[in-house]
Amino acid sequence: MLYSIIQIVLFQTLFLLVYDLFLRRETFFNYNRIYLLLTSVFSIVLPFVKLPELRKVTTQETVIRLPEIFIGDGSSINANPYLAGQINEAAITNSQLPIWQIVLYIGMVLAVLMFVVKIAKLYFIKNNNPKRWKGDVLVVNLLKSSAAFSFFNTVFLGDNIPSSEKDTIYQHELVHVREKHSLDLLFFEVLRILFWFSPLVYIYQNRVKELHEFIADANAVKHQGKSNYYQSLLHQILDTNTLSFTNTFFKKSLIKKRIVMLQKSKSSQKSLLKYALILPVIFAMLVYTSTEVKAQEKSDIKTEMDQELTDEELLEIYYNEIVKMEEEKVDFKEIAKYVGVGAEESLDKYIESREDYLKAIAFVRYIADSMLKRKKAEGTLSDEDIVSYDKMKELPRKNYKGYLEWKKTDEAKRKWESYTENGSLKLFVENMSNKTQEEQKRFDDLMKQLETDSYYKKLIVTDGKTTFVIDSPLLTEEDKVEVIEVPFSAVDEVPSYKDCESLMSKEEKKQCFNEFINAHVKKHFNTNVEKNMELQKKRIFARFLIDTDGNVTRIQARAASKVLEEEAKRVLSLLPQFIPGRQKGEVVAVAFSLPITLN
Repeated sequence: MLYSIIQIVLFQTLFLLVYDLFLRRETFFNYNRIYLLLTSVFSIVLPFVKLPELRKVTTQETVIRLPEIFIGDGSSINANPYLAGQINEAAITNSQLPIWQIVLYIGMVLAVLMFVVKIAKLYFIKNNNPKRWKGDVLVVNLLKSSAAFSFFNTVFLGDNIPSSEKDTIYQHELVHVREKHSLDLLFFEVLRILFWFSPLVYIYQNRVKELHEFIADANAVKHQGKSNYYQSLLHQILDTNTLSFTNTFFKKSLIKKRIVMLQKSKSSQKSLLKYALILPVIFAMLVYTSTEVKAQEKSDIKTEMDQELTDEELLEIYYNEIVKMEEEKVDFKEIAKYVGVGAEESLDKYIESREDYLKAIAFVRYIADSMLKRKKAEGTLSDEDIVSYDKMKELPRKNYKGYLEWKKTDEAKRKWESYTENGSLKLFVENMSNKTQEEQKRFDDLMKQLETDSYYKKLIVTDGKTTFVIDSPLLTEEDKVEVIEVPFSAVDEVPSYKDCESLMSKEEKKQCFNEFINAHVKKHFNTNVEKNMELQKKRIFARFLIDTDGNVTRIQARAASKVLEEEAKRVLSLLPQFIPGRQKGEVVAVAFSLPITLN
């Protein structure tokens, strides 16, 4: 959602730039009005348009995660087994909205309240001044005022406007009424509520109001000579109305522009070709939205969709996916892998994500239904079996929220600690940074067990928020499995550094490439950029792309500090040109994710 909002703002900027640079000075006022209305809609719709045909013609991209880089006193980590291993922050799923969404919704509510106040103010003015119908137009006479404006079929004229000018001004406002300009402005009022944070919407509305005045002037001047009309414009400007959704005759910032536009010669028909500029702009936007690979965006969209579904709805989706896999004769091990059943990562994690938790429940339901079908086919199904299998299919904690609550109990903590069959010792502490004496003693005992018993591969310590994974000192290098998001085997020939090209095997090239990146980051990273003690031992998640020319592009970084993010980007921008990767003989772009830890 956040990424889509950023795209909307970006597209609004591009459309407005085209308008201001090429179209704003033309006298095709109605065409310009249509352009502004359509592009304001396009900017909202295009980010959600994905054309597979455009994706096919773009460069293939594969994401590979590089081994984590530790910057700092590495010797202290290796020397102290209590600090050895990998540090991961557990992502605890909860139902709370992100802060930015809360701010967004609060802003929308305030914008709605402001809009209601403006509407109320308008109707207060309308109801507290004399009015009369002139055909199908309601004319409101504003007492002790020189203002003039219109709203839908109502024209407001100040009592202090000279009689000689009233007819001219009325004809001007009548154009606004006939052309239904108030609908345009109300449309942008709605956009101002939805995108209250974006200055582009306000600029859009101002541009449209400007066009409304040009259109009204061009029509009204036909009823009166230009010189007399100029005098009406330059007459005393008092009590200017400031409601953003009304068309105001007297507005100081527009007077000069209106006179200049009235004096301007009509644009030539050749200038209409400028509107064709919108076609390549829209095409470029479609290419961008259809081909831009954003792993985080995909994750955000999926998370937002999941949040909108109930647990039972998600369960049904996962259950149907499992059934579909069975119908397609997918191996049972693959089905179990899909739901994470028996996976070491799932067994070691203290709190499962909502997706993993519900997938596991869906798998249990699938097993129960399969057993029911088998027993029914064999003719051995009993009433006790039906009751037993129905109980299996129930949510053990009612819903995921109930599961999270249960995870806070002593029963859940002890149950998690007791499961060590996969070679993992486990310890739950209330506060990772401040263990109690009893917790410290248990930790020391488990560390001794890890150092002496070769059965156990690691010790996992968590407080439900932060998780330490400490490898056994008895493990050999072969036992330590490097986990990457997408294996190098996904690409026939991975990108490599020129000094690594002479190596024969793929693994050797991979190791050489990893060592080069590691050495480069450690050499160039300025560890003095962040002096805040609270940010010691923090992680930076970086991402970059080696394109089809071997250049490092699309450098991104995320960290607790903007300073650290910028430093990571700077260091990666210093990487040299690489030999690009290949897939099936063709050059491909390869994206890398790179975690960096500062100690």
